[in-house]
Amino acid sequence: MSTPFGEIEVADERFRALTLPVAPVRRVFEGTLWAEGPVYFPLTDTVIWSDIPNDRMMQYVEGIGARVFRHPANNSNGNTRDREGRLVTCEHLTRRVTRTEHDGSITVLADRQAGKRLNSPNDVVVKSDGSIWFTDPPYGILADYEGARSAMEQAGCFVYRLDPRSGALEVVIDDMHRPNGLAFAPDESKLYVSDTIWAHERDKPRHIKVYDVADGRRCRNGREFVAMTAGVADGLRLDVDGNVWTSAGDGVHCYDAGGTLLGKIRLPEPVANLTFGGPRRNRLFICATTSLYAVHVAQNGANLS
Repeated sequence: MSTPFGEIEVADERFRALTLPVAPVRRVFEGTLWAEGPVYFPLTDTVIWSDIPNDRMMQYVEGIGARVFRHPANNSNGNTRDREGRLVTCEHLTRRVTRTEHDGSITVLADRQAGKRLNSPNDVVVKSDGSIWFTDPPYGILADYEGARSAMEQAGCFVYRLDPRSGALEVVIDDMHRPNGLAFAPDESKLYVSDTIWAHERDKPRHIKVYDVADGRRCRNGREFVAMTAGVADGLRLDVDGNVWTSAGDGVHCYDAGGTLLGKIRLPEPVANLTFGGPRRNRLFICATTSLYAVHVAQNGANLS
């Protein structure tokens, strides 16, 4: 059975106040193999995202359309922007996190931990103190589709924090199978991280975990936030009220801060990631397999995208 295009599914009446029934879901681009990692740049009103298997990054400009932003792109995956408006990117092929400077040059931020190569950095966020947090599952080294088949050198799949001043890289979460998408609560007191191991091992959990962030840098008290019921949660974002908007197998799911499902935005293909954009941060840009979708909502995104 096909999934209705853009249908709003209300699970809790509070979801009606977060969505706009009169605002249609638009497919603004179609033609990727696996769309991922959207990031919004307010100064230019543009979205940049990754098409991992096609080894390119795309750029969408409202009113103009989409074009190739970078090719080759080292099988880039997750993207964000830092406090100076620079693009920060996770690269599968080179197994590193990079920053694109304002002049277009690229700076390598992290590619090794304890002298060994990272697995394949996946998704990334920047905290208000400038620190860069990213996940490192092995998806870019499992096959030659989203990177290059290679051996893992790290002892596991971790979440890292990169200090912006010293460049020191430290493990902040080491108790997840395949940490993937991540996002801070609006006050940065909590970090939400999805685990996508279920996509490959069906006897494993398919959940989002939440951690308390102590002293701004240490993650403690990890526990299950929600268990997914349609595919897996991959990328996720929070709004200003602390609701979690996450990718899923049937579209976008929205949960309140207590883990109650508020509703869904149904889409015809699995969603990998999303971000809030637009001048008022009230437009969701959604990467779903072959397409980039956009829809206005009655809520505003929190923190950086």
